[in-house]
Amino acid sequence: MTVPAMRRPRIKPEHRAYRTVDGHVRIGSVVHGIGAEVRDPDGWVWTLVEAMDGTRDAAGVVAEVARRHPRLRLPEPDIAQAMADLTAAGYVEDAGADPPAELSERERERYGRSMTLMRWMDLTPRPSAWEPQLLLRRARVLLLGVGGTGGAAARDLVASGVGRLHCVEPDVVELSNLNRQTLFREHDLGRPKIDAVLASLRALNPDTTVTGERREVRGPADLADLLAGGPAAGYDALLLAADRPPAIRRWANRVCLASGTAWAEAGYRGPLVGVGVFTPGRGACWECLRDAEIERRDLRLAPGQDEDVASPRMPWNPANAVTAGLSGGLLAHAALMLLCGVPRIEPGCRFGLNLMLPGEPVEQRAERRPDCPACGAGQADATPTDSS
Repeated sequence: MTVPAMRRPRIKPEHRAYRTVDGHVRIGSVVHGIGAEVRDPDGWVWTLVEAMDGTRDAAGVVAEVARRHPRLRLPEPDIAQAMADLTAAGYVEDAGADPPAELSERERERYGRSMTLMRWMDLTPRPSAWEPQLLLRRARVLLLGVGGTGGAAARDLVASGVGRLHCVEPDVVELSNLNRQTLFREHDLGRPKIDAVLASLRALNPDTTVTGERREVRGPADLADLLAGGPAAGYDALLLAADRPPAIRRWANRVCLASGTAWAEAGYRGPLVGVGVFTPGRGACWECLRDAEIERRDLRLAPGQDEDVASPRMPWNPANAVTAGLSGGLLAHAALMLLCGVPRIEPGCRFGLNLMLPGEPVEQRAERRPDCPACGAGQADATPTDSS
């Protein structure tokens, strides 16, 4: 990992360190996955994090630590290495970094709270704390479906400052949509969803380019056409919030493998809300994960019984604004991970919530399968037929 040079290294405000009762240094806040604890029997690590307050350059930090601990006779390279280790771990920012010229003062004010949250979760060394926001501003995203999940994801991405968002949706607004699809109002009944969505999203953030089309995805060729027909440089991610046709996730998996496009899919099934995150060439693909999950679970079915008897399908998916909003928020969060790298995640997984058991971890992860019909050896460019 390349660690950027810092003009004036500073421990991130959200990662401010403190000393424990036994003299150790805790840094990175008390959030699991961020914080760390460092043994400090001689006390100089604490001096180091205190000196990294943004008022000194790197040489000044090293000199201050050496000055305050003369009896230890600390080698300057050791102090510099400890500072480099903290930087590589993601706890340090450059207090001397110039504001990014690409972001206007208005945008910096608008996204200031977003920047601090991403800085808190970001454990990747950056030349500027604004870099993830810049990556999001430059991003191009294709979103399929703008109902409950997709509408919430679109709203959150546009509010967060995504650069370009293209939405695809074939349906019109119906009364039964309004319990969970919160971009729509009663006066939108009978109106194409895409028209109402575009008006709402453009009013939310005029700095984001939001486009859309009323179109139904009937097969993998339609998906491939949508990906190919985007901005000149292509899309950075596909977000799938459509649940029909039933094979659409398989189609998305194959088409994204063939095009090398990162993608995520989200939805709800009763009280279960989840999102899957996939990057071609890294970790399991959607079919690897699905097949591993089928092998893992034991439904104890009698011979000849279909698995639908254990998890019956209904004409519609029971949902409300909470389950739709949570799944859409998770989909937008997955997009930020894919586009900005915050937080870092190994793709090829699915995670979410079980609203019946708050706090119960819901996660599926599997190894990439060499015999996978989608991403196995010699299959990466395979495209499914419409019936696959």
